[in-house]
Amino acid sequence: MALTALISVSDKTGVLEFAQALHALGTKLLSTGGTAKLLADAGLPVTEVAEHTGFPEMLDGRVKTLHPKIHGGLLARRDLPEHVAAIQAHGIDPIDLLIVNLYPFEATVAKAGCTLEDAIENIDIGGPAMVRSAAKNWKDVGVLTDASQYAVALAELKADGQLSDKTKFAFSVAAFNRIADYDGAISDYLSAIDFDASIGQPAPTRSLFPAQSNGRFVKVQDLRYGENPHQQAAFYRDLHPAPGSLVSARQLQGKELSYNNIADADAAWECVKSFDVPACVIVKHANPCGVAIGKDAAEAYGKAFKTDPTSAFGGIIAFNRPVDGDTAQAIAKQFVEVLMAPGYTPEALEVFQATKAKLNVRVLEIALPQGGTSDWDNGRNAMDVKRVGSGLLIQTADNHELAASELKVVSKKQPTPQQLEDLLFAWKVAKYVKSNAIVFCADGMTMGVGAGQMSRLDSARIASIKAEHAGLSLKNTAVASDAFFPFRDGLDVVVDAGASCVIQPGGSMRDQEVIDAADERGVVMVLSGVRHFRH
Repeated sequence: MALTALISVSDKTGVLEFAQALHALGTKLLSTGGTAKLLADAGLPVTEVAEHTGFPEMLDGRVKTLHPKIHGGLLARRDLPEHVAAIQAHGIDPIDLLIVNLYPFEATVAKAGCTLEDAIENIDIGGPAMVRSAAKNWKDVGVLTDASQYAVALAELKADGQLSDKTKFAFSVAAFNRIADYDGAISDYLSAIDFDASIGQPAPTRSLFPAQSNGRFVKVQDLRYGENPHQQAAFYRDLHPAPGSLVSARQLQGKELSYNNIADADAAWECVKSFDVPACVIVKHANPCGVAIGKDAAEAYGKAFKTDPTSAFGGIIAFNRPVDGDTAQAIAKQFVEVLMAPGYTPEALEVFQATKAKLNVRVLEIALPQGGTSDWDNGRNAMDVKRVGSGLLIQTADNHELAASELKVVSKKQPTPQQLEDLLFAWKVAKYVKSNAIVFCADGMTMGVGAGQMSRLDSARIASIKAEHAGLSLKNTAVASDAFFPFRDGLDVVVDAGASCVIQPGGSMRDQEVIDAADERGVVMVLSGVRHFRH
């Protein structure tokens, strides 16, 4: 018995070729509006839905498929005699295939100046209703909601004359996911509108934070376990991930990524891609333990590793330049969990394939974002989300990049060009260190990193101890503090350790006391005006 397919698509990519293939298999074609015209103009025998239902399209197309002959044909179960009898009694023919994609709501509201009227008119009603009907009755109806499914469906139809239960179920799940994404996008948009503020405006005024947040993510993979072995975990990505973000990574070799690998890799990648010159970042337990820039990847790695060789053991290493053979040889001398870079030479990959132990190294290739005006263009999240008990904390992401023109020198002593360069480098690193953060730097490399302490004093002391253990001198270093010094004692600790210049946000009621202390100690103090708490 010939199949019946109803085709009604907004995005017509590949649909003509698909319909031609269906016709060649003897499938009866039903369609609506522009899709029907496209098929008819190509010489395909197609029945308009209005002719099929005996009821005309009306209300500017708002009502065309909302009819018992459509939904009865989609919802009737072929294995229930009473369903079959009911549709036969009312002259309803079963529909075996539904090919529908929805009005482009997401693309419409993404356009600058989109009016509320345009948004509303691009909310599909009949399409989602048909998709839900077909997806519910998946054992009898194949529902295709994306052009990527056409080839799979055709292959099975040509081979077996029907879709397998496994494929129909997969299509049904994809259909319900698409409806959830679509409804979520509508809810996000409408619940962000400030109705009163929008009166008289051509485009509605919208809040950054809608009244209801509808997170939608796609699973990338299940993980062996979570942060600890007794926890279960999986890795998800945004529906539309930013180019150059971690989820775009291609794993070239190595063991399966763990929960902790992914968390640390994200910290390393976000930090390293913030540099325009060749850079290397080594991360351990979500904190940079070594960051450096150099003339090439090899030099940057050597300097970053020198910061804290002990913590670098078993760390995550990220580069913003391709890795060559010499750099790979240097890395191979230590134990590394994950290696990340925009590319690798054949010689570099050979190094990590030379032994069984090196084959376990997780080697990831990630294309750097091309850059642009938006966070998305730069491979960054626009929003940060943190789970708390029965709720979410949502904030705009900390994507501020400090320019030299924003600095305010508050000490009597003025910074040299080299000090300014070191201060900006230290500040960039401090942004990615857990609070309280104190970072000593000199000549484009970290010299000591103090992270995650309850006291800023303790962070400063830990940074000094780490430098001492690594055999590094902190004399004439630049220091960045992610938040203000509440008292002068923090400043005294870093100056005692050897710092000659300090950058901090300012904003304390005791700012003048700390500035006076800087003058007393004969060091440069610069205010950024921006705080970089990271919890």
